[in-house]
Amino acid sequence: MPLLDVRDLAVSFVTADGVVQAVRGISFDVERGRTLGIVGESGSGKSVAMQTIVGLTQGARISGRALFEGRDLLGMRADDLRRIRGAEIALIFQDPLSSLHPHYRVGWQIVEAIRAHERVARRVARRRTVDLLGRVGIPHPEKRVDDYPHQFSGGMRQRAMIAMAIALNPKLLIADEPTTALDVTVQAQIVELLQTLQAEFGTAIIMITHDLGVLADLAHDVMVMYAGQTMERGDRTTVYRRPHHPYTTGLIEALPSRGDETDRLVPIPGTPPSLIHPPAGCPFHPRCREVLERCRTEQPPLAELPGGSRHASACWLPPERVGLGSSPAGESR
Repeated sequence: MPLLDVRDLAVSFVTADGVVQAVRGISFDVERGRTLGIVGESGSGKSVAMQTIVGLTQGARISGRALFEGRDLLGMRADDLRRIRGAEIALIFQDPLSSLHPHYRVGWQIVEAIRAHERVARRVARRRTVDLLGRVGIPHPEKRVDDYPHQFSGGMRQRAMIAMAIALNPKLLIADEPTTALDVTVQAQIVELLQTLQAEFGTAIIMITHDLGVLADLAHDVMVMYAGQTMERGDRTTVYRRPHHPYTTGLIEALPSRGDETDRLVPIPGTPPSLIHPPAGCPFHPRCREVLERCRTEQPPLAELPGGSRHASACWLPPERVGLGSSPAGESR
């Protein structure tokens, strides 16, 4: 049984302009000790889906199920969910400066997070905090434990957030764009740190990002989201080397090349659709360079592709069509 099993999750919000269909019936699972990478452009529903699972969305219409070790998180009482959140499921957010309280010392905040879930003396929690800060690579942790967040660099603040997240040895770690605000060198260090911690503790990880490059060395499985839906999913090697959905292909082709410095990025034309009035048929069809006529009127289901690797795609293109496409944007077939 997977650690987390999500089925038909849908999340919408009622606004003055209409109903925002933020997440539209996604399904996935996460195994113990493995990393699921969820990738897509801003507004694709990645963060809303994960925040809903742990009870952090307010005023939303929610349907579906999210079984964590057999317990449905979506139907759980707030008090029970609060006990799980932080202890069994931990979160790392994109901006650690807004996640850490500026008026309290970094160490004090980690100590309080530990004591909120465990009955331990403050001095014991402080010793553990110093050890955690050292483990995530913060130099002189016995001194830096008493610093304020503004005294840490961006990379160190993110490391402190990771220390807080792993303080209670959670079974699942949800990292929501944890490297976006960091330079590429620090990004690589954070990814390497997450890999090391996963190997040490066997933690399952959900990594949310808009950059497939971040997942290249971290994720075991990849799910590509667009307009609140799953466009493609499978193991990392298959999705990267043999993408089926044109949106996945576009994301891969938009990655910076490590070869010729004169190579230009290949952007995906157009903009994501309105989640209040999504287009008929496939939501990606207005931007797709391999659009078929039926794509404009019929929404393709997420269907398994041949090969036996749990590779699935929501696209009307034939199953044997895999690999990076080359058709010009807007061409109909």
